[in-house]
Amino acid sequence: MIDGLIERMLKGDKRAAARLITLVENDEEKAREIVSKIYPYTGKAYIVGITGPPGAGKSTLLDKLIRVAREEGKVVGVIAIDPTSPFTGGALLGDRIRMQRHSTDPGVFIRSMATRGSLGGLAKATNDAIKVLDAYGCDVIFVETVGVGQIEVDIVKTADTVVLVTVPGLGDDIQAIKAGLMEIADIFVINKADKEGADATYFELNLMLDLEKERWEKRGWRPPIVETVATTMRGIRDLWKAINDHKAFLEKSGELEKKRRFRAEEEIKTIVSDRIARTVGKKLSEDEISTLIERVVKREIDPYSAADQVIEKALGVKV
Repeated sequence: MIDGLIERMLKGDKRAAARLITLVENDEEKAREIVSKIYPYTGKAYIVGITGPPGAGKSTLLDKLIRVAREEGKVVGVIAIDPTSPFTGGALLGDRIRMQRHSTDPGVFIRSMATRGSLGGLAKATNDAIKVLDAYGCDVIFVETVGVGQIEVDIVKTADTVVLVTVPGLGDDIQAIKAGLMEIADIFVINKADKEGADATYFELNLMLDLEKERWEKRGWRPPIVETVATTMRGIRDLWKAINDHKAFLEKSGELEKKRRFRAEEEIKTIVSDRIARTVGKKLSEDEISTLIERVVKREIDPYSAADQVIEKALGVKV
């Protein structure tokens, strides 16, 4: 079945691609088989992360970016990370509704994925779904994060270019940027720039970039600040140009290869960590784990020693 789906997907069958994403999302063993077989066909798509707080207009912005990319003949993939339904475990929001006019376009593939409770809002299967869309033939893949709770930083482990979307009047948003996102954002977007406070937001972002001047000079790329009004297309083409400019910079400087090496390293770490956790679950009973936890609570053993015992029993390796 999987071989047939892959063959159809490689010929441009959208339904086959959708089925493969469902399999990598829900079945660990099949995900491994699928990724192993499609991996030689991957590595061509450019991945753009769209992140930012709720209400910043990320989906509307993305809807317009799809339009501009399609005007250039690009095949576009979209993975929208949504909150998980507590009842079904599926994605709570419907991105096909938000981007409905693209759903019948054969050159656009839109898929919602649930966070499944994973920290940072990025589903574990996101990387595998990206590989499916890459092999399917997408030129650019947008990954839109859920934006729930806090602005997310996990996207840096997935995307080649990270676009951080903010809006005027969100003081907390700017504080969140100060708290760490300055390091991962490649492009800043002030959406809804026709609203009061847009100039102040631009000034604050620009000031923070000035304060980090040494970092940008070292990287060779100072993140541009693009003002947009997604509902009217204002600034959308400027944003698309900024994305392409960043791509050209990464390719010329060799940073794109470094980014993808980092991404591969992080993915391997995640897979190893997940498999160790699964092995521990198989080799140690709940009673054994509970007993160890109880001993740590009673100060009979320290957490490091407890972890050593778990690893030794589960993996047969003495730490």
